[in-house]
Amino acid sequence: MRPLAVIVPAYNESRSIGATLAALAAQTDTGFTLVVVDNASTDDTAEVVRSFPAPFPVEVVREDEPGAGTAADTGFRHAISRGAVLLARTDADCLPAPDWVATARRHLGAGAELVCGRSVPRRDERPSIAERYVFPGAVRLAALYGRWRRAHRDPSFRTPYVLIHGHNLALTADLYQRCGGTARERLEDGSEDVTLLNRARRHTDRIVRAEDLVVENSLRRLRAWGAKRTLLWYWDRRWRPAGSGEVHVR
Repeated sequence: MRPLAVIVPAYNESRSIGATLAALAAQTDTGFTLVVVDNASTDDTAEVVRSFPAPFPVEVVREDEPGAGTAADTGFRHAISRGAVLLARTDADCLPAPDWVATARRHLGAGAELVCGRSVPRRDERPSIAERYVFPGAVRLAALYGRWRRAHRDPSFRTPYVLIHGHNLALTADLYQRCGGTARERLEDGSEDVTLLNRARRHTDRIVRAEDLVVENSLRRLRAWGAKRTLLWYWDRRWRPAGSGEVHVR
């Protein structure tokens, strides 16, 4: 079985990361190494991770430069340096489905080089009908629009644009290195997941949208900012909070 690493960037997530760790511990496939990247947290995120009784190896890496993309890149490259050939990423406020690792491994084993999974609201946050169906539908419509954007139709792209979530993706270490990996940028400066997708599209046509690769995502940003601002945030950061500290909703 090819070595697989799960990367989880985390900034001040001591209150939420325990549920993420529990979801990973409940995986049907626990044959992976977990790499948690402590992105200059000022709480005890790292201690929570180190004290968790995980059924798999856990490595905590420190990254002091802020940014989800920066932290993810540090985690991916650390995992590759330790021998991982398959990579998966989720976030510290997310709950991967029990078969998430197994599904990622299956898609990558079948020849995919980048797998873009499906995001659904966290059930334990009691989503409303609008949060469960309307907002995700709007995100999917935005992704359809993304296929026709000039920036996403460059002749150098080898495969069509697909919807991607940074908290639910898997790829090979080989592709990660070939394409240059995740953009090392602050969260408010760009969508590092879209950047990774477009970098990958220049190097492979083996990119799949996998509806069976499922992660439950927190509603805290949507609830703090409202639907309009959240959609504008994901649309090339057309809306941003007044202060950089407000980007990290807790």
